[in-house]
Amino acid sequence: MFVDEAQICVSGGAGGAGCVSFLREAMRPRGGPDGGDGGKGGDVILVADPSVGTLIGFTRRIHWTAGAGRHGSGKNKHGRAGADLRILVPPGTTARTLEGDLVCDLVRPGDAAVVVEGGRGGRGNARFKTESRRIPTFAEQGEAGVEAWLRLELKLLADVALVGWPNAGKSTLISRISAARPKIADYPFTTLTPNLGVVTVDDTDFVVADVPGLIEGAAEGKGLGHRFLRHVERSRVLAVLLDPHNPEVDVVRQHTVLLEELEKYRPGLLDRPRVVAVTKADVIGDAWELPAGAPVEVVTAHRISAVAGEGLDSFVRELGAAVAATRTAAVASAGLVVHRPAPGGITVRRDGGAWVVVGADAVRAVALSDLTDPQALAYVQNRLRGLGVFEMLEEAGCEEGGIVQIGDFEFEYAPESQGATSARSDAHTRRARPESAAVRHRLAGAGRKRGQRRGTRQRRKR
Repeated sequence: MFVDEAQICVSGGAGGAGCVSFLREAMRPRGGPDGGDGGKGGDVILVADPSVGTLIGFTRRIHWTAGAGRHGSGKNKHGRAGADLRILVPPGTTARTLEGDLVCDLVRPGDAAVVVEGGRGGRGNARFKTESRRIPTFAEQGEAGVEAWLRLELKLLADVALVGWPNAGKSTLISRISAARPKIADYPFTTLTPNLGVVTVDDTDFVVADVPGLIEGAAEGKGLGHRFLRHVERSRVLAVLLDPHNPEVDVVRQHTVLLEELEKYRPGLLDRPRVVAVTKADVIGDAWELPAGAPVEVVTAHRISAVAGEGLDSFVRELGAAVAATRTAAVASAGLVVHRPAPGGITVRRDGGAWVVVGADAVRAVALSDLTDPQALAYVQNRLRGLGVFEMLEEAGCEEGGIVQIGDFEFEYAPESQGATSARSDAHTRRARPESAAVRHRLAGAGRKRGQRRGTRQRRKR
């Protein structure tokens, strides 16, 4: 079964948590903090592999997750990084977001691209030792890996694409000039998936793709046009087949419509070499005449019959010569990879009744192992002040008591003069309260509002 479209959910591995540990040995009873860092989560990588022919494997498995990083441990032992996940796809596969943004285009065998990254490992408490903080009692949590939905599309890599209206004889032709055995029947749209065949002529081998029939409006998606046309994109040569036995559309109109649809879909397709042939020569007979006003390309077209074998030698030789010429002149494509860097900096936006702080640095500042610890609260306060979060909240109009959301935590904006006292009091109360009770913290800020210095008071989401 040929499958050329699929949607998958890819997730980078979670980073390991940093460790809180202190060295305790016989001769060193107070050896200091020695908590190691957590390991980085694994990345998800798409790799073009010629052993994979279609995307059918992604219809059976949708969710793909890389390995998680291990946690750090004592004696400065860092956690092992998570294993990268390499997903094999056919050459010619493109990956896009659900919004249509291109992530990567894997053209050649061996092309690879990181589509989502694993989370960063948390730092152990040894990383937080300073002159004023000699015994840090907190560490960082690991970051979650990036998660994204991707739409995979396969565009066949063929030297020649057979283009024509439905029931023009494309499948019969490819079965005659190659070993391919597609479904053949006397009705339109017999071919619903592309077929590939290898043709050998004059010591030259080239791949021919039998593309399902195109109709007027295909470039706008009519008749599944987009699904069919994308398999023409990578072909070096176009073989345009005209059906003289079509009672509704003559060969001149067929030729005009096919070229128009190709130009609408990708204007550059008309710049590629084209070989035109009128099929079913055994049916129309010698008395058949071209309609008036036929273009030169149609007048000089090959007259072939795949059933009787008429005119195939000259037609295939011209295709082989065109392919050889394009191979000599063409420069190998390196494939297109689009890097989508994560948005940098920190921003503040209003979301309903809360002020949401967006930015990886701000989220990392509050992702500690224990925010009930006074040292951890002081560290978060200094980090947010250094990042300018309090000033940004002040400029955005946040007032005392306003809810500020950073990552998975919420804070209440409060005067800085009350921050240190509230943090100590809440830390003490937290140990005495039941686990189900709400936890509130107050972090000192650095902004000014009506002559007062302000900060934030935190409360964990319930």
